Amino acid sequence: MRREILKPRNDAVFKHLMRDKRLLVSFLQSALDLPPEDYSEVQLIDPHLPGERPESKLGILDVKVTTAQGNIIDIEIQLNPVPEMRERAIFYLSGMIREQVRRGESYRKVKRAICILITGYEEIHDSVRYHNKYMLYDPDSGSLFSRAMEVHTLELPKLPEEGDGTKLCAWLEFIRASREEEFEMLAQKDPDIGLAVVKLKDLSQDERLYELALAREKLEWDIASREEGAEKRGREAAQRAIAQNLLKLGIPPGDIAQATGLSQAEIRQLQDGGPNRH
Repeated sequence: MRREILKPRNDAVFKHLMRDKRLLVSFLQSALDLPPEDYSEVQLIDPHLPGERPESKLGILDVKVTTAQGNIIDIEIQLNPVPEMRERAIFYLSGMIREQVRRGESYRKVKRAICILITGYEEIHDSVRYHNKYMLYDPDSGSLFSRAMEVHTLELPKLPEEGDGTKLCAWLEFIRASREEEFEMLAQKDPDIGLAVVKLKDLSQDERLYELALAREKLEWDIASREEGAEKRGREAAQRAIAQNLLKLGIPPGDIAQATGLSQAEIRQLQDGGPNRH
C-alpha cells in the first residue's frame, strides 16, 4: 500500500536520510565552512534509531558526526520552542569538548565541537537571517578567542519565499516541505536534493520507520500541548492575582475585566472568595 510521504523535518526520518554519506556531506558543506578535506571521512557516531536496540527510548534524537580532522558535529531538529534551548545547546557542546580529553592528556587534542540547530520556530529574535553562526569572540574588537565551540541556528520560518539560490536554502526548503508536489519541484533544483527525494519516497514505504515517525510526531504534539497548557494556566493565575489586587483597591469589576481579560463572572467569584479555577 502506498503511504503518504514522510516529512524530512521529522527527526527520525532526517536521521535515516543522513545515513547516506553523500546526503550527509552535502548538507554539512551547505551549512559549515570546514576545509574540503575534512569531509573525506565523515562518520555517524550513533546511526541507530529508537526501536533498533532494546534499550532505546523516545527522547532527543540527534545526528552526531565526526570528520576526518576529528571535529564533532551535532545536528538537532527542534520543531517546537523549548525552555532554555540556548543553555541546553551550550551544555551539550561543553560535554562534546570535555569528552575529547582524558585525564593527563594534552588539551591540544581538542577539536571543534559544532552544534547545528534546525528549528520549526523563530529562536533568534534579533536577527532576520535564517542562518546565524555563533562563536567565542570579543564583540568590541571582533577578535576570535577560539573556534572550539560553534553554534549554527537554521530557522525554517525565516526562509525567503522564493529561496535565495544557495545550497543551504535548498536543503532547508526540502526539510520544511510536506507535500509531494513540493518535493518534486525541489528535486529539479539540485541533484543532491533529487537523491534525497528518492530516498524519502523509499523510506516512506518502510512500515517500521513509518510507525516510528508517527510516534515521534505524536511525542512532539504531546510536548507542545503540555507546554501550551502550562503556559495558559500560568497566564490565568497571573490574571487572577492582578484581579484580586485591583479588587482590594476598590476598582470596579467591569474595569478589572477589561484590564485582565477575565470575565465578570470570574471576577465576582474572586470577589466572593470562591475557589480558584484550575
